[in-house]
Amino acid sequence: MDSFVAGVDLGGTKTEVGLIAPDNHIAARRRFPTEDRLGPHSVAERIAASIAEMEQQLLVKERVAAVGVCTPGPVDHVAGVLLDPPNIPGLHYAPLAALLGERLGVPVRIDHDAKAAGLGEFHYGAGRGERSMVYIIVGTGVGAAIIADGQIYRGMHNSAGEFGHTTLDRNGVLCSCGARGCVETFMSGPWLARRYAAAQRGEAPTLETPTLLDGQQVAALAQQGDPLALRILTEAGEALGVAIATLAMILDIECYVIGGSVAHCGDLLLKPARRMAPRYSFRSVGERVRIVKNQLDTDAALLGCAWLARQALKMTQGDTP
Repeated sequence: MDSFVAGVDLGGTKTEVGLIAPDNHIAARRRFPTEDRLGPHSVAERIAASIAEMEQQLLVKERVAAVGVCTPGPVDHVAGVLLDPPNIPGLHYAPLAALLGERLGVPVRIDHDAKAAGLGEFHYGAGRGERSMVYIIVGTGVGAAIIADGQIYRGMHNSAGEFGHTTLDRNGVLCSCGARGCVETFMSGPWLARRYAAAQRGEAPTLETPTLLDGQQVAALAQQGDPLALRILTEAGEALGVAIATLAMILDIECYVIGGSVAHCGDLLLKPARRMAPRYSFRSVGERVRIVKNQLDTDAALLGCAWLARQALKMTQGDTP
């Protein structure tokens, strides 16, 4: 397919728009504050204007053929509507696909940001050549995209992949979701910071634990050899490995790609995970599990959006996506 498409990574703070060439490299990009308080029409206008600017910059002979957009969930990917993502209140129930489609005159597809990043890694990054893969994003929160036999597994209500709020310890700390011992409480950036601060004081971490550092700073300390930070990262990696072992036993998928800001720790997080996964699954399952770092980093979402855009274009041309 020899058309340019656009990918849009719409977040609570910033929005990034990329123009993706036929060979699937990001040829140009723009970033701007989302400013959802200005409403969905303003967001759609600024996305469309960014695409037009990049088309002019690259002297693209034809306009982009389709657009893919990813946002924090929940999202109605069929209707192309954001539902009620908590960090983008100004866009609640916004029919963003229709708004962009009207302005640009091209097909627009919208999906959850973790699913888009997973598709990017599956088709163009660490998952290339795999039949199935699970993409796990570990950052401010923890989420997952499950790709089985080349297709995103969505579940009944497009909510499959809420990996961060599966329980590892039913007697563990209280999570913001109201449950205890969620995966997220062991490894998300905010919880790394809480666990580090609480351990310094000899206390158990809670949602109210005051912190002076964020998760990335704790990870940086671990990389510098700080013993306490290393312990916190090791525990996070071990928890990740146990959780992946459970996924492997349920899904029978071998490849697990880890992305997000906490994944920048690399082997400090992944080695303990690799060590634990075989211990908490059948040997025949655990020995086949591969836990790898992502390859595309923050470009995964844009490239996943590009893949979504190309599927939307195929559907309008009568092809099976």
